[in-house]
Amino acid sequence: MDAGDELDLDVTSVAHGGVFVGRIPDPRAESGRGGRVVFVPDAIPGERVRIRLTDVGKQSFWRGDVLEVLEPSGHRRPHIWRQADVSVPPHLRPGGADFGHIELSHQRALKLEVLTDALRRFGGVEIPGLDIRPAGPRQAHGEGGESADGGGWRTRVSLHVDADGYVGPFAARSHSVIAVEEYPLATAEVAEAALGIAQGRPGRIDLVQPADGRVRVIPRPDAAKSGPREAREVVIERVGQREFRVDAGGFWQVHRLAAATLDDAVRRAITDLSPGAAPLDPDAWHLDLYGGVGLFAVAVADLGGARVTSVESDPRATEHAGENLAQWVGARAETARVDRYLNRLVADATERERARLSRGVIVLDPPRSGAGRQVVEGVAALGPAAVVYVACDPVALARDVATFRAAGYELSAVSAYDLFPHSHHIEAIATFVR
Repeated sequence: MDAGDELDLDVTSVAHGGVFVGRIPDPRAESGRGGRVVFVPDAIPGERVRIRLTDVGKQSFWRGDVLEVLEPSGHRRPHIWRQADVSVPPHLRPGGADFGHIELSHQRALKLEVLTDALRRFGGVEIPGLDIRPAGPRQAHGEGGESADGGGWRTRVSLHVDADGYVGPFAARSHSVIAVEEYPLATAEVAEAALGIAQGRPGRIDLVQPADGRVRVIPRPDAAKSGPREAREVVIERVGQREFRVDAGGFWQVHRLAAATLDDAVRRAITDLSPGAAPLDPDAWHLDLYGGVGLFAVAVADLGGARVTSVESDPRATEHAGENLAQWVGARAETARVDRYLNRLVADATERERARLSRGVIVLDPPRSGAGRQVVEGVAALGPAAVVYVACDPVALARDVATFRAAGYELSAVSAYDLFPHSHHIEAIATFVR
């Protein structure tokens, strides 16, 4: 078969990355076995769909686009983003809401399936009773919590500007800018501001709504990449009673409730290590790796681990982390790549520093690619009492689980959170003990 050919496909399961799995039967194979794997978006396990093949160049699998749903799942719903519905031609469907056609509770069941499968296959662990919670600290409920339809949560949106100056999101799995009439995942204020931008200089435009509620529009034209750096506005974000300084265009969690959710989850993971006792040894040395502006370092210090170091490669974020940690005399923020920082610490730490690290907790929040073998082995070489790992990719987490286990740390707890409704993304907090 060739790219462009159409065929009917039975969808059998969900795969990592927001796609679903079907097989083209192989008449030579035993019944129910074998056949060519085809990955498609915009489907649900149990459906029969008509697809157009888009990539047949690989031996192991092909890819296609869903053109029509022939036998819909009972979990299918009208897409939360009308333009991303399967009735729209694939090249005009915006990206970013790849689970938006699925009933919300079933979205979470599928995400949990991806996470547990990854932990089993790549991490070698089974986690019985694992569930997935919506955004919001556990004590939060009612007004101010997650919306009933899982929309209106994005406080940060990136639009793209093409060579002709047209502004909009990319089409799914494409770098083509398309026009849209709504942004249902964004807050009402961000959506209104986004729809008001008609033209721009080629590149990107970021919209950011910090805690004060006012939307900042930050142009990032391609031409500015080689020019002088513009002045950066500093905004305030809030988690509980704490305020955090952060660049308007710097990293902060996208969901309006995500920072509070993760702060609560990390605090719970730490306090669960020693129920009934002080959460942290005040004389131990604790680390917050990939620390950003210090969200988790502040949580550690708040719980009694005031001797904490936040490590972050972005100098601006490190500067803000230092300001956000200023009330704790023993806290500091360092600008460094995490792998290089760990290498130096493993090589140069004094006996007293090693003793303090061995009684401490290391929190790490790596990028989507995960911490990786070098960082995990560096963490393990310091011998902390426990590690709390904030993960935004289930497969990367699972691979790091296997490395931690090989280095002498066992996975003791996992919690999962749906901080990206209507997308395939899932956040997890994993706790490792020596």
